[in-house]
Amino acid sequence: MNARQLHTLFNPRSIAVIGASDLPGKVGYSLFRNLTTNGYSGTVYPVNPNRELVQGVKTYPNLTALPQRIDLAIIATRAPIVPDVVNECIACGALAAVVISAGFSEAGEEGNRLVDQLRGAVEASGMALLGPNCLGFIRPTLNLNASFSRKIPYKGGMAFISQSGALCSAVLDWSVKEHVGFSYFVSVGEMLDIGFHDLIDYFGNDPDTKAILIYMETLTQARRFMSAARSFARTKPIIVLKVGRSQEGAKAALFHTGSITGKDQIFDAAFKRAGVLRVSSITELFDCAKNLSMQRRPTGNRLAIITNAGGPGVIATDALIDQKGELAELSPETLRSLDAHMPPFWSRANPVDMLADAGPDRYRIALKACLRDPNVDGILAILTPQAMTDATGVARVLVENAKDAYKNVFASFMGEDDVAEGRRILVQGKIPAYEKPEDAVRSFLNMVEYQRNLRLLTETPATIPHAFAPHMAANRKIIEEIASSGRTILTAPEAKQILVNYDIPVPKGDLAKSLPEVRALAAQFGFPVVLKVVSPDIIYERDFGGVIADIQSEEEIHPAYDRIIEAVRARAPDARILGVYVQEMIEKRHELLIGSKKDPIFGPVIVFGMGGVAVDVFKDTNIGIPPLNMALAQQLIDGTKIATLLKGYRGTPAVDVAAIQFLLYKFAYLIMDFPEISEVDLDPFAVDELGGIVLDAKIILDETVAGKSVKPFSHMVICPYPSEYERTVLIRRGRQVLLRPIRPEDEPLQEELFKTLSPETRRFRFFAPVKESHEMLARYTQIDYDREIAIIAELNERGRKRMAGVVRLTADPYNETAEYAIVVGDPWQKHGLGTVMTRYILEIAQARGIKKVYAYVLEDNASMLNLSMKFNFTSHREEDCWRLELELDPVAPF
Repeated sequence: MNARQLHTLFNPRSIAVIGASDLPGKVGYSLFRNLTTNGYSGTVYPVNPNRELVQGVKTYPNLTALPQRIDLAIIATRAPIVPDVVNECIACGALAAVVISAGFSEAGEEGNRLVDQLRGAVEASGMALLGPNCLGFIRPTLNLNASFSRKIPYKGGMAFISQSGALCSAVLDWSVKEHVGFSYFVSVGEMLDIGFHDLIDYFGNDPDTKAILIYMETLTQARRFMSAARSFARTKPIIVLKVGRSQEGAKAALFHTGSITGKDQIFDAAFKRAGVLRVSSITELFDCAKNLSMQRRPTGNRLAIITNAGGPGVIATDALIDQKGELAELSPETLRSLDAHMPPFWSRANPVDMLADAGPDRYRIALKACLRDPNVDGILAILTPQAMTDATGVARVLVENAKDAYKNVFASFMGEDDVAEGRRILVQGKIPAYEKPEDAVRSFLNMVEYQRNLRLLTETPATIPHAFAPHMAANRKIIEEIASSGRTILTAPEAKQILVNYDIPVPKGDLAKSLPEVRALAAQFGFPVVLKVVSPDIIYERDFGGVIADIQSEEEIHPAYDRIIEAVRARAPDARILGVYVQEMIEKRHELLIGSKKDPIFGPVIVFGMGGVAVDVFKDTNIGIPPLNMALAQQLIDGTKIATLLKGYRGTPAVDVAAIQFLLYKFAYLIMDFPEISEVDLDPFAVDELGGIVLDAKIILDETVAGKSVKPFSHMVICPYPSEYERTVLIRRGRQVLLRPIRPEDEPLQEELFKTLSPETRRFRFFAPVKESHEMLARYTQIDYDREIAIIAELNERGRKRMAGVVRLTADPYNETAEYAIVVGDPWQKHGLGTVMTRYILEIAQARGIKKVYAYVLEDNASMLNLSMKFNFTSHREEDCWRLELELDPVAPF
């Protein structure tokens, strides 16, 4: 499938309904009726070998009998014949199909056989297939109801995607009642072919779609979902209702990391990493979309509450604090201003209780005062109808004074008939209005969360403290030897050597195979020491009496050694004892957990939080999706309660948080480089102001991967930095230049490069004057390597790294075509750099299997036109520019 087939699916000029029926109550009846009675302007053919007419329209026995090739086939037949029908569609040239029929993967072995047949046919042909087992789709702007739902929604800016057909029907019914409009309404069913990622890419590029809403039950192809979501979350809200929060993914976990990490937490982490907002109800799903279209994004979570009744203000405050919002602390200036205009017994604090007789004037004064207050990010106006309340007047005052505000204003008008007109005025004036104050608070905080996710998505990371050169080959040898022996659990010496090879600090320690060796190692390391049994059959040594800590002298060695051996033999008589691990005893103020677990959907995830004996009690952990940089590592730390203690609390010295960030960065590379690793526990990682060290480490291998050849990073859902694209080249005058992929940390270098660009160079590259901003620079440096590659030319000038130019390749979601663009800073032009960088990016495009590269060039950009001629680009005019195209030969050198 490619973009053309998907476009045809949603913009068909001709449709065949296979299984069209004359019998009311049949799906085929509803499908044909919906397509022919709602104003769709295309041609619709009924196909049914048992009918001459369907609903009064001439009917055809099969697709080959149709008078023209059709764009879209909608199939509502019995499941067993669907594969044959799809093959007929492919043979007749149909580009897209919707399979309404049920009876596939939900029908057991026979259903799975049909799925395999369908998948094989679709993959071989490239046809776009929606379903099976789906409701169909609706395109309101075309009056196209390609579903068996009776209702067609209003036109609007929301694209709704659902895995549940039954829910689609309910939402359609609700949307018509509430006058909620859609650009697209799609039931995806089993997602045999078209998945969430395809639709996010399509709707993300659709100008009529302002927000993408998803009801999700399960997720397949998580890497493509993450790639699509990260590409569009910055420009369009993607809001997901993911159900199944109660399911736990830790039942079979062996380590603490797995046992405290549920599937739902991992989905939360993945959505945050992609800039996606997760909500918990259908109401929230549509509320968030409407609110984001009505108001600007909040700058923070500090809420001011103005009300004419104390009770609802308390309810709103409780909801705010429960959901981790913050009650704004009003400034002295705001309090003085309010005190001058409010009645004597007003609350003199936030919530601003203006008393029951508050009218439009008090609401106006309170709103304007809070809008001016720098400590306030949003305002919630609560109104309870009293005998003297003018709800309509208050609503008009709020709309008038909030219309030019740069802060968010929400309203809760409690009641029904007495406030209905006021709520209508508020919504018309683009103020979200609710009956219950807690609903308004929830909506404000959802918007805060969305903005926070976007900010994290574009945060500029600090550079790593120093060079990191892991001994990957040494770890590869250890893992291969363990896998070849048939083991999956690493012993303590093996696990710690794995860490040492990745520059992760561990205490001095070694394996002793006899009592004399134990004595010698203890003397070598110095007392106190810890003794641990080493057995490939035991994970948690303490559970078997296999650990004795704080051994202070040589006299304590012998009895401690005997106790360990006797205890283990008594509790695990079949366990193989390889010896005793002798380790220096280290104690520090804080004990942390750093771990990893391989999730079946999202691959390896990283867990950070409170460790030691408290890990199972407090469960103070946060989850991150690798790869990590210093900013993402900081976010991982900040999402825990123990982060407050680590930064220093009530006179306790702060630890070196940057060192923990760097350790997380290195740990992420360890689990990225070795897909054989299933679970890791570094617990405890002991840390204080003098540094940190891993006191105990446990690693288990994935037996389905260990010992097998695996494509690098195929176990990841986010492509890490592609170091294989680093290359050193020489340009004119023998100058050495490093060509390498761009990193998020390169934002300062990118900004410096922009400052070297003349107005003409900027115009040639961007077609218009541009001014760099953090948002723009983040867009160019924080890229998805799966669908975009930017190669920078890095050189050294007087001991400083400089970015001399950047060449970029942005592929379509199906990796068929890619747009090429290049800019070289003015000081480094005419050195042959453009030619070298272009040749290299075309080699990368070729290696990635891209079929066509294209570029747009202004007609007076002679240098770029000359450069394109060197590589045999073809060109044709488009308005005031040239479109350059190059068909790539998969093997021909450049």
